[in-house]
Formats: sequence, C-alpha cells, structure tokens
Amino acid sequence: MFIQTETTPNPEVLKFLPGRDVLGEGTREFKTAEDAAASPLAEALFDLPGVERVFFGPDFLTVTKAGGDVDWRQLKAPILAAIMEQFTSGATLLREGAAEAVSHDSDVYEGETAQVVAEIKDLLDTRIRPAVARDGGDILFNRFDPATGVVFLHMRGACSGCPSSSATLRSGVENMLKHYVPEVTRVEAAV
Repeated sequence: MFIQTETTPNPEVLKFLPGRDVLGEGTREFKTAEDAAASPLAEALFDLPGVERVFFGPDFLTVTKAGGDVDWRQLKAPILAAIMEQFTSGATLLREGAAEAVSHDSDVYEGETAQVVAEIKDLLDTRIRPAVARDGGDILFNRFDPATGVVFLHMRGACSGCPSSSATLRSGVENMLKHYVPEVTRVEAAV
C-alpha cells in the first residue's frame, strides 16, 4: 500500500491520501482525544505525541500537529504506520454508534429566505467544498442572517486554524457567494 502525502496551505497540517476511500462520503473531524474514541485510527493518531487534530475526508485524511517543537520529519513516519495498519487490518474506520455532533443550522427558513439558503448551500456543495477539499479541508454552512445578509460557515480540517482561512473566506467564498446570491453581504467564520 502506498500512501501519498501533500502539504496544505496550513503549515501545521499534512494531507494523507491512502489511495482508497476513507469515509467515501462526508467528513468527520476529531478535535480532541475524547472525540477520537469514535475511531480506532483517530485514536491511534492521537496517541502519537504532537498530534493535535484529525480530519477524515472522502478519500483523504489530514493531521494537525501541535506547533512549536513538533517537526513533521519525526511525526510523519508514525502517522503513515498508523494509517497503513488501519487499512491493511480491515478494521472498521468508525466504531458502531459513533455519531458526530456538528453545529449545523437549526433555524427554519421560510419563503424567499429559504430559497436564498438553498442557493448558498448548493454553491457550497458544488463549487466551494470541492476546492477546499483539495487543500485537505471542508467548509460547512452554519446559518444565514437575512436581516444583515451575513453567512456563517464552519471551517474544518486543514482550513481550521489555517493562517490563510480568513483570506479564503473573504476573497474566495465571500466573493463567489456575493456574485451568485446578491442577498449575501458578508461571510464570517462560525464560532
């Protein structure tokens, strides 16, 4: 098994491509060792000193290292070994019943606002998320404020904490959404 690695715009994150499906569909983020209990692979990665966050994509995963003294030269080989072990063992990636708690939009939109939100979500899914995934991340709709025109989004994976994520939101995502959905005035990262 050959696992490719790619750098991301975030110097603290490496993208790993095992050459097969990871989740197949969707994404999953593990921000803490407690979150990682849902996955044997995430748990094994968090057991490595210096691993701060793990993110699974459809056909890739990213690992965020703690800054400072942690060097990719020492961390990369044990990460590759853990990924290799996971995929050659045939073990399941997620433990049964492992549900993810994600802060999604809980608002119910009606009328014209519902149409605007549908357009925003469609653009995110068809044009923006695939581009963000190439950099090892994901972007999820959180909510839309029709009174101000502000869209709130969650940045995940390599995009979470990336020095260029605010530029991505402003110059890329915001410009595209404003172009196609005139009701959008601004894009903000959800907290």
